[in-house]
Amino acid sequence: MKERYDDLDEYIADLKAEIAQNDQCANHHYNLGIALLTKRDFVAAESAFLEAVRNSPHLAEAYVQLGGICLERHDLDGCLRYNEEAAQCRAKFPVPQSNIAFVHLQRGEPEKALAALKKALKWDPDFIQAKQAMTTAYFMLGENENCVTTCKEILQKEPNFAPAWNNLALACFELERFKEAVEAGNQAQALGFEVPEGFLKDLEPHRAGM
Repeated sequence: MKERYDDLDEYIADLKAEIAQNDQCANHHYNLGIALLTKRDFVAAESAFLEAVRNSPHLAEAYVQLGGICLERHDLDGCLRYNEEAAQCRAKFPVPQSNIAFVHLQRGEPEKALAALKKALKWDPDFIQAKQAMTTAYFMLGENENCVTTCKEILQKEPNFAPAWNNLALACFELERFKEAVEAGNQAQALGFEVPEGFLKDLEPHRAGM
């Protein structure tokens, strides 16, 4: 193996050669999986990650990647199962908890999502994607003040994080803070976020005089 590769196919070929010499190295299988994901070869990547966990059953990152492949297939059950496995393999690992929360949000289970997100943020308070998912969970539960507070926490650190502006707009609208809702919606759009058409129509009457 070289220290640096400019050609992905050469890297993959060298990894396969290493694996042919020693097929029990979980890291080589894992790295091969990551390289194959880069080429969007999900079937081969899945096979590589399964070999990785066969050789190292506690390789949490490989379970996370397997969960991501399940998500590509719209297999929420598989995504949840693999991320739960990752969480069991490695304590205080925030990524699988955030992914578990994502599945629960997709299923319309914000309470379960919040429980997972609180764990993720306990272990990584600056995990922006987890905080953003928390704003969605709060909004789904009708906890709009908590949604606003969390959105503003995100935007204080990441002012160009468009999804937080969108959720801020939604929560402010529900709280009848229409001026803030319009301003936040404008910011989301300016940053390239596709604000739902129906919500834009709801905002339209409140733009007058601004």
